[in-house]
Amino acid sequence: MFVVLVRYVRPLEEIDALLEEHREFLRRHLASGTFLGAGRREPRTGGVILARGEDEGALREILKEDPFHREGAAEYDLIRFVPTLTAPELEASFR
Repeated sequence: MFVVLVRYVRPLEEIDALLEEHREFLRRHLASGTFLGAGRREPRTGGVILARGEDEGALREILKEDPFHREGAAEYDLIRFVPTLTAPELEASFR
């Protein structure tokens, strides 16, 4: 599993112009099960994505599809995360 920290590197006006296309990218990968959740950071400097999988290279390839990446509007930090304890209602999601 990965925690993906998205950091905006362009003005919010440019981010907003790409936002709906970015959300479609997120929805597609949420539906496939690759992403478990996504949301913006506060203050609004980027976002966070929870992603399944163990292959960092494969995840980086997926992130290249993000319009934020395509337009050079964001940078990504990937943090490998191995959950050892979870709330019972989340256990199946973290396998």
